[in-house]
Amino acid sequence: MLNFENDPAFTPEQVMENRGRVAIFIDGSNLFYAALQLGIEIDYTKLLSRLTEGSRLLRAFFYTGVDRTNEKQQGFLLWMRRNGYRVISKELIQLPDGSKKANLDVEIAVDMMALAGSYDTAILVSGDGDLAYAVDAASYRGVRVEVVSLRSMTSDHLINVADRYVDLEVIKEDIQKISRNTGYSYRPMSGVGSVMGIED
Repeated sequence: MLNFENDPAFTPEQVMENRGRVAIFIDGSNLFYAALQLGIEIDYTKLLSRLTEGSRLLRAFFYTGVDRTNEKQQGFLLWMRRNGYRVISKELIQLPDGSKKANLDVEIAVDMMALAGSYDTAILVSGDGDLAYAVDAASYRGVRVEVVSLRSMTSDHLINVADRYVDLEVIKEDIQKISRNTGYSYRPMSGVGSVMGIED
């Protein structure tokens, strides 16, 4: 597989110029925990701008587990839908230990493959190694895949099958929320370890 980042024949500017049409696939839970590790709140408008970097955007998908009784989370998802994101959600399932979880790896993989003929570059915001096979399969369909995630939370296998890797630590200044008084941000709901809540 070509690794444009380490190839002296390609400058970073040439890599960005050749992205073509871009589709973004964001694992909401993975990004939430990465932001916690970085100690930042994500500004989702800035995130979209930073990920596209002037490229033509086909669509930005945001995958998340939902608790229909959480009004703040519902407000956040409505804001996302109205601000450039296609939200793909799944009801949270209660696990035997009392925590709640929703795994959307299959949805991400299916959408990435189903749309492969419609975009040139996939930007996957996740460090989940379970997605490595889908990334590899998409590359065989002629898609260039960029992975964006926090290095400490990213599978080596996922990085190895991607064409480009971007550590969230490197771009955190570009995507963090400055003021806490505008927009929405994720916050864990009390008593539910893996659920994302919202802060006003």
